[in-house]
Amino acid sequence: MRILLHRIADYIRECDKLLYILCFVTTGFGCVAVLSTTYRNSGNSARDFYMQLFSMLLGTVAVIIISNFNYKSFCRFWPLVATVGIVPVILTFFIGYAPGNTDDKAWLLLPGGISFQPAELLKICFIITFAYHCYHIGDKVKKFPHIMLLCIHGGLPVILIHFQGDDGTALVFAVMFIGMMFAAGVPVRYFIIALSAVAVAAPFVYLFVMNDDQQARVNALFFGTETDYLNTLYQQWRGRVGMANGGLFGTGLFNGPLVQSNSIPEVWNDFIFTGIGEEMGLVGCITVIALLAAICIRILRIGFMANSKLGLVLCAGVFTMIFAQTVINIGMCLWLLPVIGVTLPLFSAGGTSLLCTYLGFAIVMSVYIHRDSGITYLRDETVL
Repeated sequence: MRILLHRIADYIRECDKLLYILCFVTTGFGCVAVLSTTYRNSGNSARDFYMQLFSMLLGTVAVIIISNFNYKSFCRFWPLVATVGIVPVILTFFIGYAPGNTDDKAWLLLPGGISFQPAELLKICFIITFAYHCYHIGDKVKKFPHIMLLCIHGGLPVILIHFQGDDGTALVFAVMFIGMMFAAGVPVRYFIIALSAVAVAAPFVYLFVMNDDQQARVNALFFGTETDYLNTLYQQWRGRVGMANGGLFGTGLFNGPLVQSNSIPEVWNDFIFTGIGEEMGLVGCITVIALLAAICIRILRIGFMANSKLGLVLCAGVFTMIFAQTVINIGMCLWLLPVIGVTLPLFSAGGTSLLCTYLGFAIVMSVYIHRDSGITYLRDETVL
């Protein structure tokens, strides 16, 4: 018993308390927002709220357990990690399940009626495998042949998720890939060349890659008509009206006219930012952005504190995952980007997303705890 208490005390002393506090406060805020937005209109009563709490608890346990291990050790098991990430995604092509609010069979239906989105787990597995790839090749990361191999590695999940039908998540993977490449030390000139190639390819992607629905969303965003307001732009239009209703301080929790009447489709999911805007006002929206920004800044800070490039690239992966989802989701809600089904980290209802985000925090916490060479309090052993 005494040994256990000592280990608990050592962990509390060694872990990053600030990151824990930010995660708990942000997730708690998100749980309250989910409860309010599902209170009258989701058909699930408080089920989504309890699922968020359970995922938060399970995620916290995962953070504590995983962060006790040196990140350099579990990254060496990258073949197993890659298998765990890819196999469930492949299964969705054969036994995939599409919830009532989507046409994409990107979920697996588990016993007990619980749905699981493998793409969320693949994000974490990709961060680990890609970071170890960058770390393994070392200074060769600046050589063109190795950059091409990294591009193949980074392109695989993007293509896989694209064919799964979830282009929003595919875009998040692309941003993660770019951010981790930059952290790994790939020369800036390659990014300039890639950006130029993307600009040239954009019209061809619009014409030959995007389907009719995706093209309609882009067209409506820039050239929307009254008909689009009742169809393609309906969700964004109602969300923006709800945010305007909220004013500075909002209409109050469980009291948003549009939120509680289900006039904003999927307000507890992709558009929870608009629900917060109506019920908590501009102050609530700014608080959401401030909390997520603080988490991102802290993750970057921990990455720069790491004693190896592996730790830095791992943290860069988790940072870009949260940053990309935040920017894309809020961009959708503010009518700056088309709706592409990207959730708001730690806020949108979804146990898989929340749990996998906490797995990302576990990686960052491991980097923090094992940032120094020498003797660790937790395991009484030398970190190599």
